[in-house]
Amino acid sequence: MLLSVLSATLLGCTSAVLAAPTVQFGGTTLKGTTSGLGAVEFFGGIPFALPPVVNSINTTNFDATSFGPACAQPPSSSPVGATAEDCLFLNIFRPKGTTKTDSLPVMAWIYGGGFRSGQTSIYDATDLVAQSVTRGTPVIYVSIAYRLGPLGFPQGAEAARRGATNLGLKDQLTGMKWIQNHISTFGGDPSKVTIFGESAGAISITDLFFNSNLEKLARAAIFESGSRGSNTFQDALRRQPVWDTFVANLPSCAGSTTATNSNDVYDAQTVAQNSLNEVFQWVPVIDGPGGHYAKLPFISGTNSTKVRHLNTTEEILASCAAFYQPFLDPIPKWFADDMTEFFALYPDNPAAGSPFGTGNETFGTGAEYKRGAALMGDAAFQAPRRAWIQAASKAGVPAFGYLFADQNVVPALFPYLGVYHSTEISYAYGTVQQTTLNPQVKQLSSAMMDYWLSFATSLTPNDGKGTPRSTWPQYTPGSQNQTFAELAIIPDTYRADGIGFVISHPSTFGQ
Repeated sequence: MLLSVLSATLLGCTSAVLAAPTVQFGGTTLKGTTSGLGAVEFFGGIPFALPPVVNSINTTNFDATSFGPACAQPPSSSPVGATAEDCLFLNIFRPKGTTKTDSLPVMAWIYGGGFRSGQTSIYDATDLVAQSVTRGTPVIYVSIAYRLGPLGFPQGAEAARRGATNLGLKDQLTGMKWIQNHISTFGGDPSKVTIFGESAGAISITDLFFNSNLEKLARAAIFESGSRGSNTFQDALRRQPVWDTFVANLPSCAGSTTATNSNDVYDAQTVAQNSLNEVFQWVPVIDGPGGHYAKLPFISGTNSTKVRHLNTTEEILASCAAFYQPFLDPIPKWFADDMTEFFALYPDNPAAGSPFGTGNETFGTGAEYKRGAALMGDAAFQAPRRAWIQAASKAGVPAFGYLFADQNVVPALFPYLGVYHSTEISYAYGTVQQTTLNPQVKQLSSAMMDYWLSFATSLTPNDGKGTPRSTWPQYTPGSQNQTFAELAIIPDTYRADGIGFVISHPSTFGQ
């Protein structure tokens, strides 16, 4: 993922001159560190799950001055720092001087990375927590690690039979339960938890809205670029070929389904990725009955550009087939017919393509690059978001929609990327303010932070505190979205025909 986030190594830059913060956690003294010129306290690498669940730390003193290792993932994922199978740690940022009696609202972060990569250490919440104090609504921030790839999301009949599916989601739930049980020790209020995340993190949270009793663990949610339906949602049997290919390439398994060597896991995972069509092979699956939905208020949005490097109609069709119907070979006529109808709603005209608003410019790409980016972005992100927020709004759930479209993030050397996936993160965390001189970017970032903080502390983005900003109206079907560019309100009706086609053909698009 491309992130403009401050290095986690800055966390300890002021600790030499300030007394290290401590927290008494049962019989253990946790020693943390400070950031933001001492305004924010950090406690990292705190274990929240082992067999069995961690309710105490069996040591007199515990060094909580750094993040724990990232969960095991292929080296090609380029994680920052060490990785390990023993990775279920969480990290806490809180205002300086917070005590057990303060009962501050909590923001719990779930990272993205396509369910195959990601880590907590690249998200520095110093600026977010500092701004919460400045605006008079202090919060505590917690980031939760979860297992990835085949270790977190096993596929196939055996995983289903053993109840071993969705382990990464269960890690997230365990972290949220830890918050309920222990965040008061750090000065947090377990009844005022907002869970938020980006991409796979946001998708995870929408999954947890179903049959997980999330309403007992959080009171609100924020989804950044991810909704139920952003990846295909099937039962574990759907990806049996993925599991079979993975296991067949694990030499250390010797006929069993338990690997003992991480490098073997990475190698087998790579073989499955390279030999099978499907892009996202290790993702959540349906593993229980339907019926229960957590009616929590939420913010949900996505960025204006979702890049797909597709240059011909044939490439677009193949990409759609690989994403939505990967194990049907040859491509069945019904799917090709649906795609033909879908493609017709996106004219082969660069001026109508993505990045939107760039006219006939094709940036040196293929003739249909912008068409492919438009229709794939709508299918994977805009349509699921619109379907999700409209359904919730009709059910009476308070919701707020947005479109992140700040052109200042468009790379000068790679303009074809547009306002690409994940660029909003540095705005919501405030870290972009440390790397830009553009006053418009600083203002927009500050406004986004205040919207997020207002929602987490009062269940509305419009508490009137902090940065002057426009009133963000509650979503009603087909009416309005906040656009994070000029802070204007726009109708959520753009590209209605194409997005409506996806919503009306859920089986075609694996939703």
